[in-house]
Amino acid sequence: MTYFIDDKLVIAVASSALFDLSESDRVFREDGVEAYRDHQLEREDEVLLPGAAFALVKRLLSLNGPDAGERPVEVILLSRNDPGTGMRVFNSVDHYGLDVSRAAFLSGGDPFKYLDAFNAALFLSANPDDVLDAVRWGVPAGRVFPTAFVDDDSEHELRIAFDFDGVIADDSADSVHREQGLAEFEASELAHALEPLREGPLHRFFTGIAQLQARELDRSLGDNTFRPRLRIAIVTARRAPAHRRVVTSLRKWGLAVDETFFLGGIDKSRVLRIFKPHIFFDDRLDAVQQVSGIVPSAHVPFGIANHNGGLADAG
Repeated sequence: MTYFIDDKLVIAVASSALFDLSESDRVFREDGVEAYRDHQLEREDEVLLPGAAFALVKRLLSLNGPDAGERPVEVILLSRNDPGTGMRVFNSVDHYGLDVSRAAFLSGGDPFKYLDAFNAALFLSANPDDVLDAVRWGVPAGRVFPTAFVDDDSEHELRIAFDFDGVIADDSADSVHREQGLAEFEASELAHALEPLREGPLHRFFTGIAQLQARELDRSLGDNTFRPRLRIAIVTARRAPAHRRVVTSLRKWGLAVDETFFLGGIDKSRVLRIFKPHIFFDDRLDAVQQVSGIVPSAHVPFGIANHNGGLADAG
């Protein structure tokens, strides 16, 4: 089949997520718009260093083949730059050989408004205000954080890890935990173990990734020389008996994952350090900050975990 934009898994990335713009951002904050413009124009041919979402984008695009029927992934660049100052970003895209051909340069405008136009299942940015605005408008979005992670180009896998409550599923169960405590949360989850949770903010993206994985597995069945390149993990603070509702929800949605960790409060970095995802999504800001130095991570500022400064976690 030919993949049109409405058939693809589309990811929108801000230039601040794709590349390290920390120096440019410093110039903007300290010296203003004109100094920033001059800074970018003078360095138009200087290649930007990879940012927190670079490894994810590069490996997602590597799942595409050369023909139209083998290209289920699209990455759209959304930039607050104008086309002139944005040339440094596109020159860097070309330098790294990233297959990114569609972009919107908004000259300071709000990027999230255009996500529906591009059929984007996810928006990633390093700008917290843009991400919060996107979430308020009901757009699935994540704020990426700087990381010391170095991608290993000798590996062929793309690994993505998700928290569960407030990310893949909604935060209704998490609300019980925060308002009534762990014992009531686990009793409630046991009582509703056969009822799937409602979909969370990144459910569509998660579904798209699972469908890409199924496509990879189907290809391997017809070609014993082909190795599937996509691996998915759920890393949640839930523990038994609350694990049952995760399984029920995944079954209801018809989705499967490779690895699931029910950690019961164990530091998530202990397994993420081994799994080495190219991105990890969590609705808890403190959880993301704890692991972002180890692996690329994105905060999904959704639901009760992000109201009133609450930091306790059910999942």
